Amino acid sequence: MRVLEAEFAQGFIRLAQDGWDQGWHERNGGNLSYRVRPQEAESVKEELAPGEWLPIGASVPKLAGEYFLVTGTGRYFQNVARKPAESFGLIELDGKGENYRICWGLENNGRPTSELPSHLMNHEVKLEAASGRHRVIYHCHPVNTIALTFVLPLTDEAFTRELWEMMTECPVVFPEGVGVVDWMVPGGRDIAVATSELMKTYNVAIWAHHGMFCSGADFDETFGLMHTVEKAAAILVKVLSMQPYKRQTIQPEDFRQLAGDFRLELPEKFLYEKHGN
Repeated sequence: MRVLEAEFAQGFIRLAQDGWDQGWHERNGGNLSYRVRPQEAESVKEELAPGEWLPIGASVPKLAGEYFLVTGTGRYFQNVARKPAESFGLIELDGKGENYRICWGLENNGRPTSELPSHLMNHEVKLEAASGRHRVIYHCHPVNTIALTFVLPLTDEAFTRELWEMMTECPVVFPEGVGVVDWMVPGGRDIAVATSELMKTYNVAIWAHHGMFCSGADFDETFGLMHTVEKAAAILVKVLSMQPYKRQTIQPEDFRQLAGDFRLELPEKFLYEKHGN
């Protein structure tokens, strides 16, 4: 089977197009990766042409020998569906998880996203934290979420609580909450380490003044998580633009009742009492 005919590649393309359509990927902003199942890699093996080994920039031994679909550095999400073989590629990691090689795509001297260390370090974390269920890591630049990083305290507690209050569905979709990373230079080891620490607990990491980083089991789940957080952020931006306080909102006891009815575990650290809401 050809790579572009495979269902996993089609899902990758669809998520990239959906993100572009939302306006989350100006210019070459954002990146996406998918941990390919062994049977999926085997199904396209005849089309693969491995290149030279290159350093990842991080050590991810638990991902040794795995294959990934990744978007290319400097490549545009708007072109993923139009020029797929140029916009993303399929890479293989070596037996130590220290090097990668391009096996398909990334044509015209392409290379994987500059955020590859962040993606792989977080895939490694999720391999344990989500019992191997998570396969997608997605980073984009949603406007409302970024705007909130200028006005809300940069804490997990503040962001989670404010987002949960915007829609009843939010604590159902991300009951573990969201994590927040202070501003850091993107593409480096520091932000990769900080994000991977948060991903041990959360499926969403918000990068201050930059964007959002999400993990999920498949393309639909991951996009849906990103979409839900950004929609909640959009509602909060509207609320704050009307007046600086809420006349009414969902209260801690309401969240506890919701948790009971939906059989959720909502961390108590997010259900603190507010003063002067």
